[in-house]
Amino acid sequence: MGKNEKKKILAVLEDLLFTVKINDLAKRTGLDVEFVKSEKDALEKAKHKPALIILDLNANAVQPLKLIHRLKEDDDTKKISLIGYVSHVQGELKQKAHDAGCDIVLARSAFSTNLPMLLKRHASHI
Repeated sequence: MGKNEKKKILAVLEDLLFTVKINDLAKRTGLDVEFVKSEKDALEKAKHKPALIILDLNANAVQPLKLIHRLKEDDDTKKISLIGYVSHVQGELKQKAHDAGCDIVLARSAFSTNLPMLLKRHASHI
């Protein structure tokens, strides 16, 4: 990464509200965000080693658990921090995401509340 190049995060989601929130907070934290909506694009963009990958576990355009497995099995992407978020009533999906290799899985409300801190942490680690 060049000296003046911003650190990047990759976000795999469809929700406009979270897209706006993540984009706004990332800019304030000094991060660039790349939003993708397909598994193919997510896997391709992850090869560029973003500081963080954010995944909506309810995204319809991807199979989130399959995507987590693929990211964590690939030597090029397995060390990238992966944060997933899910509805608070989907405890089984939350556990499956952890089992698949997702580093952090939060309820949507907790993700929203903790997003500024999570982005600041990842902005300072690379």
